[in-house]
Parts: sequence; C-alpha cells; structure tokens
Amino acid sequence: MLHGGDVVLAAVSGGADSVALLDLLLTIRPELGISLSVVHVDHGLRPEAAAEADTVRRLCDRFGVACRVERVAVPTERPWDGLEAESRRVRHAAWARVARAVGATAVATGHTADDQAETVLMRLLQGAGPRGLAGIAPVRGLLISPLIETRRMRIEEHLRARGLDWTEDPSNREPRFLRNRIRHDVLPFLAELTGSSVVEALCRSAALARRVVADLEARALAELDRLGTRELAGYVLPVAALEAQPNELAAEILVQAAARQGETVPLRAPAHRALRRLLNASPRRSAMRLGRLAVERSGGLLRVGPPRLPPLPTRAFVVPGVLELPEIGARLVARVLARADDYTVPREPARVAFDADALPAVLTVRARRRGEVWAPFGAPSTRRLKSFLIDAGVPRWQRPRTPVIEAGGDILWLAGLRRGRAAPVTSRTARVLEIELRGDRAQERSS
Repeated sequence: MLHGGDVVLAAVSGGADSVALLDLLLTIRPELGISLSVVHVDHGLRPEAAAEADTVRRLCDRFGVACRVERVAVPTERPWDGLEAESRRVRHAAWARVARAVGATAVATGHTADDQAETVLMRLLQGAGPRGLAGIAPVRGLLISPLIETRRMRIEEHLRARGLDWTEDPSNREPRFLRNRIRHDVLPFLAELTGSSVVEALCRSAALARRVVADLEARALAELDRLGTRELAGYVLPVAALEAQPNELAAEILVQAAARQGETVPLRAPAHRALRRLLNASPRRSAMRLGRLAVERSGGLLRVGPPRLPPLPTRAFVVPGVLELPEIGARLVARVLARADDYTVPREPARVAFDADALPAVLTVRARRRGEVWAPFGAPSTRRLKSFLIDAGVPRWQRPRTPVIEAGGDILWLAGLRRGRAAPVTSRTARVLEIELRGDRAQERSS
C-alpha cells in the first residue's frame, strides 16, 4: 500500500476505526519516511457534526498533524441515488480535492474487516453480482484501507490500551439503516447459528470475488481500448461488437467506460440488469443513467458520457477563414482558389467545394431546426433533415450538433455528411470555395 516517502492523507471521522488508522500511520511514519496529514469531511447532516470536527482538530493538534476540515453539501435534487451514495460521492470528491492540494500519493481510510463483512452481506441481500460481492478492495486507485483485515473489536482494544478516545456516531445505532441491522442483528445471529466466524468467512469470499472481478476488469479495459473511441460526447462504441461479447463482459466494458470518466459509484443489481437490456434484451432499452452519466443507444452506436451535451450555437463564418466549433471538438477551414482545368471536386465526406462567386462572403453555421427540409445534391426531391440524419446513421446525440452551413436560406452542406444543391462547381466556375471539417468529428464521420 505504501512506499518510502509517500505523502499520505488520512481520512479521519473521529470514530474508532479512523482514530486507530491515524495512530497506526503515525507509528509507521518514521520507518517509512512518509508525510502525513488529515482530512475530516463534515457532511452537515447531523447536529453533532461541528463537535466531531472539533474533536478531530484537537486530536491532530495533540499529534502535531496538519488537519483540514472540508464542509460539503449532499445533493438532494434529482437525479438522486440515495443518501448513502450521494454522501459517498461528495466525500470522495472532497478527499480528491484535498489530496490534490497537499500532493498526496495515497488517501487512507479506516475500513475494517467488519465493514467488509457488512458490505458483502448487504450487497448479497440486494442481489449484487461479483463486483458487489467483492466488497471493499484494499487498494482502489488513490484509496488504501490498511485496517481492512483487522476486526473492529481489536481496534477498540488497541485504542483503550493507548488511552485514545473516539466519538460514536449515533446514526450507527439507527435500525432504519440496513447496514446497522446487519451489524447489530444479522451478523451476531449468523455467528451464533453457525458457531463460526462469519466475518472472516465473508472476507474470504470477498477476496475470491475480487480475483474474478480483477480478471473481468482487465479484459473489459482491453476491449474498451480496442472498440471504443473517446469523444467530447464520452465513449462511443459499436453495438454489434458489444453484442458479440459475453453478456457480463459487455456490461463491464460500459462500466469501465464510465469509470474512465470518473463515475465509480458501485452499481446496484437493477443498474446491471438495465445495462444488459441496452445490449441484447427484448424489449430493448434505449437509454439509462449510470450514476451521473448517461448510457444511450442510437442505431448501431452506444454512448457512455455526460447526459447533456453542449449545443451548437449559430455563428457567422467569414470565408475564406477558420471557424472553431469547440462544442463538437472540430473546426471549419475555408479557402478560395482559382479553378484549374484539371481541378477535381473533392469526394471525401469532410471536404466539399462550391462556386465561390455564387455565395456571399459570410456564411451561417448553425444547428438544424425542427421540421426543416433541404435539397441534397443529386437527390430527386427535398427531404426532411431529421430523416436524412437518421438514414445517414448519425446517432441521436449528434443530430442537434451536426453543423448546418447555410447561405441565404439555402443549406449548402451538412458538415461531414453531404452537400446541398446550391452553388455547384461547373465548367463556368472561375473560383472555388473549399470548406473542410477538421478535428475529432471529421475523423468520426470519415470512419
């Protein structure tokens, strides 16, 4: 978990586990040469929160350790994943902020073997899959849990022997929380029923499940790198390639795509079932939420990314010139050249040519409009723009962000797709206006 010279940030709530964690880190600090500081997160959910923060400050003063108290607000608006999940999300975000500020190479948490057993049993009752049954990994990215194999009763014995006090969170006795019922009722009952150490058995099962999950994650990451493309819209993957994978691997690829974008909240069983329905179930889902991210399917593509993508505003495009389109990670580049006798009109989707003298010096670049029709070059009649985009395989999330280049009310070009009828290059053309779509979107359209 730790190496010589590491900068460690200890997450200390003031409870027995985190106080013992701080004492342990202080004990090994000289041997490993680590730097140590403390973060305490005040969620503002209980009246005792301010007093608990003061207790942690006094403890750190006693040990001569720098302490930072982070006050956070737990979201209550939709989408809402429940108090525990939302508190965890803001707590982890606070840890990450402080870790960056102090240059920490590890954030140590006070999870114990009892926490591990409670987590595994709770997730088992909720119908979790292998990842849920894997419990709390001892090392997960920046987070480490040095006490994950230590029983809580041994920790309290250690604190009493060391003369160290701790605070008791009254919510840990609230029977309305499932974890508390498991801690105080279910686990003691199972221990009495079996006559064995249920906590150790559940921890062993979690370790075995973690090995399975580690193999699955490694395979999914490799497949994500092979199949997926990272865009401003998130990760985009071909549905056919996903459906060719085993069910669990396909779902894990989507989970890893979310993790790559910072969404690491554990998924409950309904979320895993919803992922499978996006791929090969009947009736099939077209969209779902994965924590704070959206997973949506459109045609032959599937996206894991932000639920709301930046819209494409209307802009004036002075030609020749360059127009940046940061919302889609691309730019339009226009140049004017004299038409040579051997000039060949470009055929690639990302570059198009017009008769420059038939167009104004300022074009308009915008998003499509509801109910709009246009006249594609070479088509016998006009078409609804929406239908054309669907037939062209443009996914739902990109249709409002496909640049429409317009002059005098005529659509000249659906950038990267097809030009309109206006201002064609003919034998009478003297000057050619070439417009090219460059950037990630151009590569996507050309592929």
